[in-house]
Amino acid sequence: MNLATPEPRSRYLVCEGREIHFTDWVPAQAGGPVVIAWHGLARTGRDMDPLAAHLCAQGWRVICPDTLGRGLSQWSPKPQEEYCLSFYARLARSLVDQLGLQRFHWVGTSMGGAIGMVCAAGPLQGRIERLVLNDIGPQLAAPAVARIRAYAGNPPAFGTVHELEQFFRTVYKPYGYLPDAQWRQLTESSLRRLPDGRVTPHYDPAMVQQFEHHPQDYELWPTFDRIEVPVLCLRGAESDLLLADTAEAMRDRGPRALVVTIPGCGHAPALNVPDQFDLVQRFLSGH
Repeated sequence: MNLATPEPRSRYLVCEGREIHFTDWVPAQAGGPVVIAWHGLARTGRDMDPLAAHLCAQGWRVICPDTLGRGLSQWSPKPQEEYCLSFYARLARSLVDQLGLQRFHWVGTSMGGAIGMVCAAGPLQGRIERLVLNDIGPQLAAPAVARIRAYAGNPPAFGTVHELEQFFRTVYKPYGYLPDAQWRQLTESSLRRLPDGRVTPHYDPAMVQQFEHHPQDYELWPTFDRIEVPVLCLRGAESDLLLADTAEAMRDRGPRALVVTIPGCGHAPALNVPDQFDLVQRFLSGH
């Protein structure tokens, strides 16, 4: 199947009292399988555009949310309480319930994969059919978490979009290969202007309070062990967040994940090139 890909719809729903934005990639022929594609900690759902466009062209409906406090979604008025995996999972359940989705797959990069694990073992157990974890596991390397907190908790501001793009190219170099057009799209889809006219990443800096007020949020081995659906773990060969021994342990515990190492990138593969498209699509299709 190789159908023309429609433009995604930009949509909003109120979930748990918070306005959540998502892009809805609906294929030309309705009734096919559905994928929830969830982004990483300081990113937005637009990061999933390349994968979503590919899957949609093959007949899949792909829903890409902006997490609370990111992108076009509302910022939390209760950051200490709501910037955590359990609340994100409640938002996810509300979203799929309102969309009338009973069965679907899940692809999650970094934090988005952690939300997927929590959902698959809890509020969406029995509804997620297959789970793709993009460079995330039940245990994170502490130095990498510290590195991410350092830049995410204090986002810089720049006078020009070009300067912000250069910052993104540096911080997200571990994503691997992105052509110039994708770097520009990544930048333009995840910036906001401050009152003084400068541009900065489009998220609430308070979202890093998750690590302060929910310090055990990413200690997920008990959660992982309860997952009963097929799991594919993609690990960047140079990842400093998902260490090789953790990925290896994921093969032997819980759902006994299929682990594939992605060369030429660290944390996290951008899911933007044909080889990565094929890996994800084959797994979601049951091959």
